This record gives sequence, C-alpha cells and structure tokens, in this order.
Amino acid sequence: MFRTRVNKDILVEFLPPARRSRRERVVVLCDGMPSIPRKQPLAEFLSGKGYWVFYPRYRGAWESGGEFLARSPHEDILEVVEALDREFVESAFGKRFRVRAQQVFVIGGSFGGAAAILCALDPRVSKVIANCPVVDWSVLPRAEKVETSNPNYAGYIREAFGNAYRLSDRNWKKLHEGKFYNPAARVGEIDPAKIMMFHAQDDPSVPYSSVKKFAERTGVKLKSLRRGGHVSTDYIVRKYWPDIRDFFRQR
Repeated sequence: MFRTRVNKDILVEFLPPARRSRRERVVVLCDGMPSIPRKQPLAEFLSGKGYWVFYPRYRGAWESGGEFLARSPHEDILEVVEALDREFVESAFGKRFRVRAQQVFVIGGSFGGAAAILCALDPRVSKVIANCPVVDWSVLPRAEKVETSNPNYAGYIREAFGNAYRLSDRNWKKLHEGKFYNPAARVGEIDPAKIMMFHAQDDPSVPYSSVKKFAERTGVKLKSLRRGGHVSTDYIVRKYWPDIRDFFRQR
C-alpha cells in the first residue's frame, strides 16, 4: 500500500483500484479504538472490486500527529474526503496521484462506526456501512468493563498502547458528555437512505439493544446477526459484499 499525509498530520494508506472503470469510486475505512491498524487486506479486497481505498489514522493515533480526541475523529475522515479534490503525493518515491471521485463511501466498525455514521451527514459522502457501531456513548461503561478492570480507561489505553494513542483523561471524558462524537445526539439529522448497519445480537462490547434502538429512531437499515460477537469489519464486508455492493449502487 502507498502512504501519504493529509494536512501534515493525518497519515493515510491508500490503494488505487486494481481495475479501472469510467466511474471513479472511493472507499474510506475508519478504524476502531483501541486497535492495531490491520485493514490492509480489506483495502486490497475493495481495490480488487474497482474502488480507490483510503485508510487513515485518526489524529493522535499511531503514525498521525496531533492529540487523540482533541476533535471529533469523523472530522479527520472528512478532511481525507476533502483532500480527494487535490493532487496528493506518495511518501516513499514522490509519485503523484489524482482522484476524480464520482462517489465516496465510508466503512467503519465499532468506534469507527460512529465516525462512519457522522460522516453520512456530509453531502460529499454517498453511502455508509457501520458495523457494530457505537451509536450512543452512554453505553461506554459496559464497553470499558469488557476490556479492562482499570477504573481509568484512558490510563489503561496509555499503559497498554503506549504512544500509539496520545490520549488525555480530559479528552476521553468528553465522550461522557453525550454530544461529542455521538451519533445519538444527531438522530434528527440522519438520512436513513445513506446508512446500512450490521450488528450481532451477542456482541459483548457494544450492546445490540443500543443499535436496534438507534435503527428504530432513525429508520436506518439494520442487518441483525444471531451470533458473531464483536464481529470484524473485514468479515462483514467480505461475507455480505453482494448486499453492500447493491446498497452502494442505490440512488
């Protein structure tokens, strides 16, 4: 995969489509948190389907600069979308690329599912896939208890992941306020035709009930899985690709 930087801070891995078509279509992948950046095989799968694929790191995470959660992570994703209008340069050898995207799709899971849903509010984004997404941060305490008994979750992240996430207690606490980076606070703005969600009923990390309630309030299509736990986005995209492809093609 190639690498570039957007607005100096945001590291982005990317792949051109393996096969070109008259319509240039883009997929932007949103990572979960905490996680290790490992969606490169999914990027290769989507490139093989004819899409440009961009895989950014949020500000303050991994190779990107900045402070994590100083701003809403979905804004970092939208900066990548905005950068598609400009020529960009691959970091290693200086090769120049230009994308003329007719459609932009965003795919995210778990923490990144919230980013994907919030990106759907932007008119430049055509469709969104949100897998086991966090839709309401009031469920946060349950998710934290699944991962650690440490009462300070931000402290756990710093200890477990070192400098991979530059995360302060102050920034993490913003999630508890209910408005910052929270799809549940924007339900009145959601266009259900732009979003498809997947979620397993036995997910131990993000309660299925919260996503089902969000789907009922917004009218967003929810594909419910009986089993699977906190299922990976790579698995969902590959297994349900015909459904996702058809959803992307809908006007």
